[in-house]
Formats: sequence, C-alpha cells, structure tokens
Amino acid sequence: MDRRLPRADVLLAIMGPPHISDMVTSAVRLAQALLERGATVHIWTCGHATGLTSAALGDSKPRNVVNWSYDYPSGAALAAELLDAFPDRLSWYSCRFCTEERGSAPHMSRIKQRPPFKFTEHLDAVDSALFLGVC
Repeated sequence: MDRRLPRADVLLAIMGPPHISDMVTSAVRLAQALLERGATVHIWTCGHATGLTSAALGDSKPRNVVNWSYDYPSGAALAAELLDAFPDRLSWYSCRFCTEERGSAPHMSRIKQRPPFKFTEHLDAVDSALFLGVC
C-alpha cells in the first residue's frame, strides 16, 4: 500500500503558543485565504496546538458573559468548517506524541495523527512551509 503524503503547495506548521487559543484564528484565516486562492494545504499541529482539534471541544466555546447570546465556534468547529469547504485541498495532521502527551486525544474524525519523526515527509511533500508559534 502506498502511504506517501499527497503533494501540497503549502505546509502550515502550527507549533503551540500563541496558536493554542483564540489567536488560532490567524492561522485558520491564513489557511482559508490560501485555499480560496486555489492552493493545496497541509496543516500540522504540534505541542499544545494539538488541542485545537480535540473532539472534547465540541462545536462551541463556553458562553461569553459579555455577549451571552452569541455562539463562538471552537477550534475543532473552525477546523471542521475548513475541511468541509475544501475536502480535496486541505489535509490536517497532528503530532501523535504531542497529542498523547498533552491529553488532546481523541481528535475529531478527519484529523490524521502522525509520529513526529514523519514530519520531514511533510516538508518533502510541499513547495513552501510556514511555521507559526513556538514549540
């Protein structure tokens, strides 16, 4: 069985803070902009960023006391929205080691877990890589 990664134009490697909280919208927005322009994108989360797609997050964040009636989407909901909109051009991966170490498992169903030593395969499969955050 061929297990090579699909080719992509861009790899967005989201590495922990600040991309573990509300600030993740910058990474999601960047991915969305690339996808809307026809690019193929791989997203790799590592460190605490693996928590962005944890199934435990559900679809909504806890209510905001300042705007009680507004429903704020969780990181998992934002990821699902992107995956739904661009199923053939977006692949989302999560570092298996960081996922287990940080208790982010299980992920939502469309997130593929990969061992950290396979990360270089992602670099080989893309034309450009952008690292966001720190590990």
